[in-house]
Amino acid sequence: MCGIIGYVGSKNSVPYIIDGLKKLEYRGYDSAGISILQDGKLVTVRAVGKVAELEKAALLENPQGTSGIGHTRWATHGKPSEENSHPHTDCSGEIVVVHNGIIENYLVLRAKLESLGHRFKSETDTEVIAHLIEENLKHVRNGSKEVCLLKAIQKTNKEISGAFAYGVLWAQTPGILIGVKNQSPMVVGIGKGENFLASDVPAFLKHTNKVLFLEDGEIVLIHAKEVKVLDKDGKEKKIKTTKIDWDQQKAEKGGYEHFMLKEIYDQPQAIEDTLRTARTDFGKILGLDTIGLRHLKEVHIIACGTAYHAGLVGKYYIEQFAGIPVSVDLASEYKYRTVPHHQGTLAVAISQSGETADTIGAIKKAKELGFRTLAICNVLGSTLTRICDSTFFTHCGPEISVASTKAFTSQITGLYALAISLGNANGNISQSVFEKLYKELMRLSKAMSESVKMEYDVRHLTRKIYKADRFIFLGRNVNFPIALEGALKLKEVSYRSAEGFAAGEIKHGPISIIDKNTPVFMLMPQDSLFEKMLSACQECRARGAFVVAITTEGGVAEAKKVAHKVIIVPQVNDFLQPILNVVPLQFLAYWIAKRLDCNIDQPRNLAKSVTVE
Repeated sequence: MCGIIGYVGSKNSVPYIIDGLKKLEYRGYDSAGISILQDGKLVTVRAVGKVAELEKAALLENPQGTSGIGHTRWATHGKPSEENSHPHTDCSGEIVVVHNGIIENYLVLRAKLESLGHRFKSETDTEVIAHLIEENLKHVRNGSKEVCLLKAIQKTNKEISGAFAYGVLWAQTPGILIGVKNQSPMVVGIGKGENFLASDVPAFLKHTNKVLFLEDGEIVLIHAKEVKVLDKDGKEKKIKTTKIDWDQQKAEKGGYEHFMLKEIYDQPQAIEDTLRTARTDFGKILGLDTIGLRHLKEVHIIACGTAYHAGLVGKYYIEQFAGIPVSVDLASEYKYRTVPHHQGTLAVAISQSGETADTIGAIKKAKELGFRTLAICNVLGSTLTRICDSTFFTHCGPEISVASTKAFTSQITGLYALAISLGNANGNISQSVFEKLYKELMRLSKAMSESVKMEYDVRHLTRKIYKADRFIFLGRNVNFPIALEGALKLKEVSYRSAEGFAAGEIKHGPISIIDKNTPVFMLMPQDSLFEKMLSACQECRARGAFVVAITTEGGVAEAKKVAHKVIIVPQVNDFLQPILNVVPLQFLAYWIAKRLDCNIDQPRNLAKSVTVE
C-alpha cells in the first residue's frame, strides 16, 4: 500500500502535493517524493522517511510548476532508500511514474528491457513501468503527443500483470496527467480549473468534495479543465461523480470512524495482496533446494501477542500438511529458556512491524544456535527482515490501529502457504493435494469479503452484553488459538476481563468462573469436533451463561438448540476456517469498546510496536 497524489491546474502544484501526501501518510511512510513539470523539464525531489523530510528537501530545491505528482511509499520491492523512492523515471528522464501495487512479472520485464539497453537505477518493480512506456513510445508513429502517450500506456498495461494503480507525467505533454487503475485504489478529484489524481479521497478533500471513483481497467486523462475516462476497451465513457460529505479526519479512515474498523474491512484485500506472492517457491525464499527442505526436521515459531496466536494456528498447519514437529514460543520466553540444538531446525519469527524487541532478541538467539531463520513480516527493510536469512512479506500496507486485525489474518494466510509448500516439497502431501489446497487458499479472499458483512449482527448483539464484567471464548483444535485471539482483542480495546480456553479444558477448572449471564463465545464450525462443541455449549448454558455460537451453515440447526445467539460465517475447509472465524470476534471487540467509549485505535498503556524489553 502506497499513496499517490497528482495535480493539474493553474497554481503551483507543490503545496497541493505535499499537503496531499501528508493526508495519505497512513498508506506508507518509509520514503516520499515529488516530480514537478517546470519550464518543460521534470524536477524530482525525493527523501527517505516521512513526508516532513520531503517537505524540507522541497523547500531547498524549490520546484515550481502547475503539473506534478507525488508519492509516499510503503516498500514492497527494494529497501527504503532514496533510490527506491518514487517517482521513478525512464532513461531519458522525461517520463515519471508513481505506483501503488505489485507488478508480478517485473523481473521478466526488467531482464527484457535491460537486453534492449535500458538502464535501471532502483530495485523496485515500479521502474519497469516507466521504461516500458519509454520503449513503447518508440513504436507509436501516428497521432499527437497525447495520443502517442496514451497508446504507449495502453500497450504497457497489456504487458504488466498484478495489482496496480499508477500515474504518469511526460515532459512532452505539459498540462496532462494520466492515471491507470487495476485492482488498486485510484480516485479523481474534480475541482474548478484544477483536477486531482489520488489513491484516496483525503488527499484532495480540502479542495474539492466532487469525486470520480475509477473502475478496474480504466485510464483517466486529466487536464486542468477537463477529465476523460477510457474503459478497458479504450472507449470514452460518461463520467459519474460522487459528492463526499465526510470530514477530513473521517476521510483519512476511508469513511470509517476508526482505523480498527477500516482495517477489519481491509482484510479481503490484504489477503488477496499477500497471496499474490504466496505461490513463490518457499525453497527459493529459504535458500534451500528440495533436498534441503526435506532435511528440515523441526520448526520453532517465535512471536508476541497477536502474532503468537497466528503462530499457534501455524503449528496445526505445518504439522498437518508437512508432518514436521513445531514448537511455538513467546519470544520473551524463547530468549531465556534452554533451546536444544537440533540439526535441521527452521526458526520462524512473526511480526507485523519487524521491530519488536523481544522477537528480534529471540531470532538472534536462533541464529547463534545455527538455525535457518525466516521472518513473516509486513514491513520491508525492518530490523527483523535484515536479521533473518529470508522473509515472506504480508502485503497488508500500514496497520494504524494498535489492535492488529488485517496483519493477523494475513500472517495466518502466509503460514498456511508455507505449510502446504513444505508438505509438497518433503512429500508429505502429493502434488494433486497441494494444488487442491492452493486453489482453496486462493478463494479465501472472496470468503473473507462475505465474512465482513456480519458486522450488523455482531453490533446488534453487543447491545445485550457490553456491560458484562467477564467474557469467555472457547475453541478446539485449530480454532483454539482464535479463542485466545478473541479474548486478547476484547481486552486490548475495551479493557474488559476476557479469557480464551480450549473447550475441552473448561471442566478442568475454568468452568468455575462461568456464572449467570457470562457471555461465552463458542467457535464451532461444522467439523469433526462439532459434537464436542455442542456438549461444551450445554455445559456452559447449564451454568447460566449467555452462549453465542459462531458456526457455518451446516451447523446452524443444531447450534440454535443450545445457544442463545448464532452467528453464521462462510464455510471453507476446516484449516482455513479460523481465518474467517476471527472476524466476528474482531467486530465484537470493536463494538463493545465503542459502546464503552474507549479509545479504540490507541488503547491505554499499549503501543503499536514494542521496541523495548
